Amino acid sequence: MADAADMIAPDEAEALPTAIDLREEYNKSGVAEVLDELDRELIGLKPVKQRIREIAAMLIVERARKAMGLSHETPTLHMNFAGNPGTGKTTVAMRMANILHRLGYVRKGHLVSVTRDDLVGQYIGHTAPKTKEILKKAMGGVLFIDEAYYLYRPDNERDYGQEAIEILLQVMENNREDLVVILAGYADRMDKFFESNPGFRSRIAHHIEFPDYSEGELLQIADGMLKQQTYHFDEEAHELMQRYIRLRRQQPHFANARSIRNALDRARLRQANRLFSTATGPVTAEDLSTITAEDLKVSRVFTMGIPDGAAEERA
Repeated sequence: MADAADMIAPDEAEALPTAIDLREEYNKSGVAEVLDELDRELIGLKPVKQRIREIAAMLIVERARKAMGLSHETPTLHMNFAGNPGTGKTTVAMRMANILHRLGYVRKGHLVSVTRDDLVGQYIGHTAPKTKEILKKAMGGVLFIDEAYYLYRPDNERDYGQEAIEILLQVMENNREDLVVILAGYADRMDKFFESNPGFRSRIAHHIEFPDYSEGELLQIADGMLKQQTYHFDEEAHELMQRYIRLRRQQPHFANARSIRNALDRARLRQANRLFSTATGPVTAEDLSTITAEDLKVSRVFTMGIPDGAAEERA
């Protein structure tokens, strides 16, 4: 009886490499560029970045096994991103889609980001076509479902979220070589969601937790956001921003980098009004680029705190 080597045609056997330099494959794929870009874009998140690097390494090894004719199968790549708002989940999902595309695990590498409203209809017969249309758009890339636990509402017998879940589960299983699904949301709510929907848990291969940013990291984020828009704090404002972050983190509805971005938008609004109302002559580029303590200290975070989530937009 012929052994396995005899069953491979001579030209086919010669075409298979006998050794592959994984580091060279890593560099040729462009994955290093994506990971470097992620490091530049996001402050902190070391455990998240490490996990993404580990997944990339696994995919490169699997690709090498395939190239050498070794036994392999497409790994399950559906993921769960658990963490509070503003911790970079959407940004990491975009970079993950790019990595998967560069390594040949998805055809297009695009990201389709949705919520419950994009998938679930409001009447009988509405949910299936909505969900299938979104899945069609996402094929060949990554489908990112934010606050995925809202798909499941067991307290409402007339809710159609379960129909969307069943369609998603079927596609996640049958089309896992052409679509990667990333579920995202608060960690505790995602845990409850998986308890109520074991079909999802069994299809999720990678659970990645996104930690909250520290005060120092949030200040770096604030400096970076201003720099991108050619603004900067003066010395007093920089110290005041540190205090703002310390207080704001202790108040309700804090959303990490998202709350910092909102605070800076309001500071720029106040700066513009300050310049417009006080300038008696031409203003310099430095005037137009500087956020002062005056632009921060009138925040409700300092004057009276934030009694509820409604105040977030005015903080």
